[in-house]
Amino acid sequence: MPARAGGYESFYLRAVSPSAPVGVWIRYTVHKRPGEPALGSVWCTVFDARRGRPFMHKLTTPRLAVAPGGWIEVGSAGQGGSFGPGHADGVCGPARWELGLRQRAPELRHLPREWLYRTRLPRTKLTSPAPDAVFDGTAELEGQPPLELDGWRGMVGHNWGSEHAERWIWLHGVGFRENPDAWLDVALGWVRIAGRLTPWVASGAVSLDGRLLRLGGLGARGVAVHEDAGGCTLTIPGPHRVRLGAHVRVPEGAAAGWRYADPDGGEHDVVNCSVSELALRLQGPEGVASELSTPHGGAYELGMREHDHGVAIAPFPDGVAS
Repeated sequence: MPARAGGYESFYLRAVSPSAPVGVWIRYTVHKRPGEPALGSVWCTVFDARRGRPFMHKLTTPRLAVAPGGWIEVGSAGQGGSFGPGHADGVCGPARWELGLRQRAPELRHLPREWLYRTRLPRTKLTSPAPDAVFDGTAELEGQPPLELDGWRGMVGHNWGSEHAERWIWLHGVGFRENPDAWLDVALGWVRIAGRLTPWVASGAVSLDGRLLRLGGLGARGVAVHEDAGGCTLTIPGPHRVRLGAHVRVPEGAAAGWRYADPDGGEHDVVNCSVSELALRLQGPEGVASELSTPHGGAYELGMREHDHGVAIAPFPDGVAS
């Protein structure tokens, strides 16, 4: 990233227990204001809907590196972590984790054309190196029994750009009762172009019975969204008469609240619950409808400008060293 430029980059994972509303959401990020050195952060969130408010901690440091064969290293062995194609480890305050991961599906490129990843617009680029992954290992919080991740399902994501979308939703789903191998990975956003906001733009896919069905896309009509911090109801069309309806419910008190800094100095509040209840109705190309549901296998994230959403924000500023 040029010294004068501003930008951000994020590598992240989520993993959820197959038997309980317990999950982890871990991010390794880079934040750079124009003309200033880049800062790296490790963010750790552990959800347990049975206990209410999740554990949240964050470390920010100027120590950044990329190891051979890896994606990102932040901080040191004592406080920080590293993330690569087959592993994630870290220490963040009273939390530590050592995870291995196996990719169950090829990378999902959200943008419909490769040249869009090289142009100035859109200002946010998104891809999922592993839209469906299996995690093994341990995650520990000081003073508590360790979480043993033994075949937990989840995903790995990667986004970067010069600014965040004005408003966004990220939705991921695994562990469906009716079809355990199915998964969903979709992002929606308001994008500012020439000073004007677009309607909701959606991109992503659902995998059902080994078949990848694309959703949204530039110019897709019929995207409908009703959202707040407690969940959402949305409709996303896709090519070849595909249509997805989704309903998300966040368990009471189970959402994490973070604040993201934009490179230009602005901020977004972000509410995430990676143990959400999720129900889908999918209309396939042949006109056949499938229904999928999971009691806690959904990840729901809402990024917004307002602060009156009712979810407490973790006391960790973004874009400044700890």
